[in-house]
Amino acid sequence: VQLQASGGGLVQPGGSLRLTCTASGRALRDYAVGWFRRAPGKEREFVAAVSRSRGYIYNTNYGDSVKGRFTISKDNAAVSLQMNSLSSEDTAVYYCAAARTTATGTVFTTEIAYPSWGQGTQVTVSS
Repeated sequence: VQLQASGGGLVQPGGSLRLTCTASGRALRDYAVGWFRRAPGKEREFVAAVSRSRGYIYNTNYGDSVKGRFTISKDNAAVSLQMNSLSSEDTAVYYCAAARTTATGTVFTTEIAYPSWGQGTQVTVSS
């Protein structure tokens, strides 16, 4: 599946942004989706992920650095990442990634679990 990440930009500290991940020509209904980010000079880091079980239960997971500030949500068409209380530490290129869901809605938090990746969108937090 081909993914597109959008919504990045320049925001002041304390501000908010909403990133969106969509798939070309198909819905994300059957996919678990994760967000990762790579800050300058650092390795790519897990941010958040969501998956839906066969019983239509949504499961989420968040990286420690974004818990309580970021919220991931999913519908059939897109996955959004609402980012609040942004700081300079959140400056990075953000990538969305997708993998086929499991029956239990396993949430994947490692890069290797995701075979499909979007191109990334830049988020810069600066005054």
